[in-house]
Amino acid sequence: MTTGGSERPGGVRYEPDERPPLALSGGLGLQLAVLCITGVALAPAIVVRAAGGAESYLTWAVFAAVLVSGISSVLQARRIGRIGAGYVLVMGTSGAFIAICVAAIAQGGPAMLAILVVISSLFQFLLAWRLSLLRRILTPTVAGTIIMLIPVTVMPIVFDMLTQAPEGTSVLGPPLAALATVLVICGITLKSTGALRLWAPVIGVVAGCVVAAYFGFYDVDRIVAAAWVGLPEGGWPGFDVDFGPVFWGLLPAFVFVTLVGAIETVGDGVAIQRVSWRKPRAVDFRAVQGAVGADGVGNLLSGLMGTVPNTTYSTSVAVTALTGVGARSVGVVLGLAFIVMAFIPKALAVVLAIPGPVAAAYITVLLAMLFVVGMRIVIQDGIDYRKGLIAGMAFWIGVGCESDVIFPEYLSTVAGGLLQNGMTAGGLVAILLTLFVELTAPRRRRIQTPFEVASLPGIREFLAAFASRSGWGEAMAQRLDAAAEEALLTLLREGEGEEGGDEAAGRRRLQLTAHKETGGAVLEFIAGPGEDNLEDRIALIGEGSDVAPEREVSLRLLRHLASSVHHQQYHDTDIVTIRVDAPVSGRG
Repeated sequence: MTTGGSERPGGVRYEPDERPPLALSGGLGLQLAVLCITGVALAPAIVVRAAGGAESYLTWAVFAAVLVSGISSVLQARRIGRIGAGYVLVMGTSGAFIAICVAAIAQGGPAMLAILVVISSLFQFLLAWRLSLLRRILTPTVAGTIIMLIPVTVMPIVFDMLTQAPEGTSVLGPPLAALATVLVICGITLKSTGALRLWAPVIGVVAGCVVAAYFGFYDVDRIVAAAWVGLPEGGWPGFDVDFGPVFWGLLPAFVFVTLVGAIETVGDGVAIQRVSWRKPRAVDFRAVQGAVGADGVGNLLSGLMGTVPNTTYSTSVAVTALTGVGARSVGVVLGLAFIVMAFIPKALAVVLAIPGPVAAAYITVLLAMLFVVGMRIVIQDGIDYRKGLIAGMAFWIGVGCESDVIFPEYLSTVAGGLLQNGMTAGGLVAILLTLFVELTAPRRRRIQTPFEVASLPGIREFLAAFASRSGWGEAMAQRLDAAAEEALLTLLREGEGEEGGDEAAGRRRLQLTAHKETGGAVLEFIAGPGEDNLEDRIALIGEGSDVAPEREVSLRLLRHLASSVHHQQYHDTDIVTIRVDAPVSGRG
């Protein structure tokens, strides 16, 4: 990979594998830390105060939340084994947990919260391990819709921050500070295509703080009063292992919200890949699995330390899209900054002193870009009336629930008011509608064979019978036969370079699923993993790629025979889905 950071206007300057200048990595990492630290510290503070917790526990919960967020953010960027995405994904405390965390502390104390978070985090590891089983449910339509609903859920809080200022402040102060922030960020971003664009967010925040200081509502006293270095006054709350009625009553809600947070992480794991590379790439679901796994580690550490669970912050996706820098070093700096801030109260105070209107204005820009990222994910594979209905219904029901205009008197009593959260309600609608489509789809035909060339005769018989049952003629049967043959041969060749070679391939099994769709058929191959993504290989044909000649022939034939090819790569599983359109005379 090049390290020069070549750029197309408005595009990606540094990809994940590239190394930008240290000053740039440090500046962007610190910028992300400054932008997200308020949210990281605010969620546990809200939870503890709302539940009537002690001040000593409050200081511990905030310290632990910042520390865990730093550790898990570094893990997301660097990836250890199968844990971590390998992309810049900010980890921070999850606002979706606020309601049930308040209930846990109020009913059982901090020790009850700790054990509930630990137990529920285990479900994220399970989801990360078997994510491929949910591929038909956690579709781009579902993930993109949830990403689009994140701004809907957060914006009411952000807009409330626009008017936050001490009593006696001029009424012009908050709007002018917010306006200065937005104008500087948007002006630089829209007109600059060089290095200045990278610093647009921090320059905008500084400009807003200058205006706030002029009107006298930049909180200098907070900074002066804070210590330079120190540990929290409180200590670890321990675990409540009695497993009484409170535990069993709250556990289902914790598990559900944990899985909702994991779905958000899946969306972020997909979205960050879309904005981190210069040329469009197929989504690597191994990285998504790693993101969910690191999210699970973050929640496990949060439980062990007795604080509010965390999740990925979509802010990192928006900032990466805004600045064009997806280098992993930014995520490492961000995580280290969180860790250092946890032990430096004065550093936290500098960040927390940023006025609400300035922070709200900046977050508004990021959320606006995030909404667009969600739209792109929804339409990335094309959109038909089914996908459009799912996305539209889920989005607007989410908006309605968040706005408390859809039967609030009933929804407030369901799972502690969980469905009043727009992202949760809309996400559930998207999942349920997707499930309905899957359950009512035409019956899928399946065959399992050894993953080897010798299985081709059996596959031909299977596809011939499938074509006959579907009412297609010989032309369609031959097209299915040829497409399946090229897909199988290509998958086998992709696995030749792996340890064990052909012998390992022979021990693996292949599952081929076929079902009919309007105007054609969809074939799904599930086999052992390969190194390269077929979507990317097909896209590179004719662009001077390094694809071996014999492999390029198969890829060209596959591209000719199939109207679409999608390759989802998971740990231990490769799933290739191809659509074959029926000849005009043979459509049934």
